Amino acid sequence: MSKQFLFGVIVFSVMALFVPNSVSANNAGHHHWQSSPHHLSALTGTTYTDEHGHAFTFGIDYEYRINDFLGVGVVAEYAFEDLDAYTYLLVADLHITPKFIAQVGPGVEFHGGDKIAVGRLGLLYEFEINNFTVSPQLHYDYHHDHEDAVVAGIAVGFSF
Repeated sequence: MSKQFLFGVIVFSVMALFVPNSVSANNAGHHHWQSSPHHLSALTGTTYTDEHGHAFTFGIDYEYRINDFLGVGVVAEYAFEDLDAYTYLLVADLHITPKFIAQVGPGVEFHGGDKIAVGRLGLLYEFEINNFTVSPQLHYDYHHDHEDAVVAGIAVGFSF
């Protein structure tokens, strides 16, 4: 799995470097969280494991923004097909820059009748377009005594 993870990190980094820093000039100097600390997004993507290959993944992410650097929240994801796994996480969103975010946190995964502890380390880059956010994301989920997973996708969200 390390080749796929490394490839994903490289693709994500290149996207973050070459996409314009501000999608809309109307948003310059103002970020969605300054209007409301609540942010909800939906993720569609894929989860990859060595044993099960790729599985379509859908997730919901809620963040409560505390300040310029820190947000806290919850993530719920489901990986379909042969993987058939539900993942629930409590996360901290570390806003390294206004758009570049690291997501870390513990959680639990339900897979094949097993309840598995999971730790997540993820990266995302958030673009603001009008009242919405679009963010490519790449996450590494560590499972003790089980196979690890890589989750990659695109999330669309809004503040409320």
